[in-house]
Amino acid sequence: MARPFQPSRALSQNFLTDRATAEHLARLAVPNGRRPPLLLEVGAGKGALTTTLAPRCREVRAYEIDPRLLPLLRARFLDAPRVTIVGGDFLRARPPRTPFSVAGNVPYSRTAEIVDWCLRAPALTDATLLTQLEYARKRTGDYGRWTLLTVRSWPRFEWRLVGRVARTRFRPVPGVDAGIIRIERRRAPLLDPSGYESWRRLVELGFTGVGGSLHASLRRAHPGRRVSAAFRAARLDPGVLVGEVPPERWLALHEVLAS
Repeated sequence: MARPFQPSRALSQNFLTDRATAEHLARLAVPNGRRPPLLLEVGAGKGALTTTLAPRCREVRAYEIDPRLLPLLRARFLDAPRVTIVGGDFLRARPPRTPFSVAGNVPYSRTAEIVDWCLRAPALTDATLLTQLEYARKRTGDYGRWTLLTVRSWPRFEWRLVGRVARTRFRPVPGVDAGIIRIERRRAPLLDPSGYESWRRLVELGFTGVGGSLHASLRRAHPGRRVSAAFRAARLDPGVLVGEVPPERWLALHEVLAS
């Protein structure tokens, strides 16, 4: 008698079991009328999301790191020519050179690494990821605060919280609810490559926290009078904390301080 499958805590396995949620996530990842030539799925698990993605894409490469799940997946998608099951760690995959999308129910313990992989992939067009709700809210400014990663990448990528999923729609049931985060590469970057480098330096300087306020941190590299002029242009109070500054206001700061 075969032993029942035991999810791996080491792999942060919480399988999506709700079909309606899988359908909703697939619609967010591949809106009607848009058929990506290639979509990479992070952590196919038992194939719940793969099933809903396949009809919407020209090709799905579904990555699964747990070798115990590969026979099940390959049997399930044996007659699905658009689906390729790839055994192995998604993070070791070489990013495709042609435009591609990413979607998946992300292992919570590896979310940061997977997002970093996506942001570094030159041909990535978008990523739709099911993550811990707290992570999704932090990265998209839903708490009214913004993180270094989001602000630094903002000229090239738009971050949005596009859904919430109750923890009861997973097995085993995790301790927290999930959020659906959508990261889209801008068709026209907000800054050119030379401008992005000065943007990166400015944002990283601001997030050092030295001096107790953003105004004080920026004065380490710019004259106080110019910093004050930049704050007026961005309509910011000099005492504002760095995390409270939306990306759009950073663009106004950069326009003054990088000129």
